[in-house]
Amino acid sequence: MEIVKIPKMEKEEYDKLISEQYLCRIAFRGDKYPYIAPLLYIFDGNHMYFLSTNYGKKINLLKDYPHVIVEIENYQKDFSDFSFMSLFGKIIIVNDEKEENIVRNDFVKMIKERKLSSNIMIALGHSPNESFESLINEKRNAVWKLIDVEEIKAFKRG
Repeated sequence: MEIVKIPKMEKEEYDKLISEQYLCRIAFRGDKYPYIAPLLYIFDGNHMYFLSTNYGKKINLLKDYPHVIVEIENYQKDFSDFSFMSLFGKIIIVNDEKEENIVRNDFVKMIKERKLSSNIMIALGHSPNESFESLINEKRNAVWKLIDVEEIKAFKRG
């Protein structure tokens, strides 16, 4: 019996996947087990940016070891079509105020364009009763950036 391998995606295909999606999972190095957390992201064509609450296990794990795997997927419920990718890189906190403000504005724009529920604000450290613009002004969360991507593994249904 022959093993069928899942076809790899080309750069244009996985750039499209990154651009079309907005939710990923990030695997952090844990103490005994890896720790996986879902995060919203935006992609500016060159870098992925994330908004993270300023609390939780992922904060300490990231301080101890910034190397992560970011996983993005898209699939039909019946798996008639699917694609997924993993990016192996490093996450840093964005400290440049100009870059941070651009990213925060882009997050608000993405949330509005995709018509996400105001309940998404809970995942970002805010009340769902607050305006999306509070993500720009109040900075109760951190802006992260994926850098030094060493490897990308991307696959799709043939």
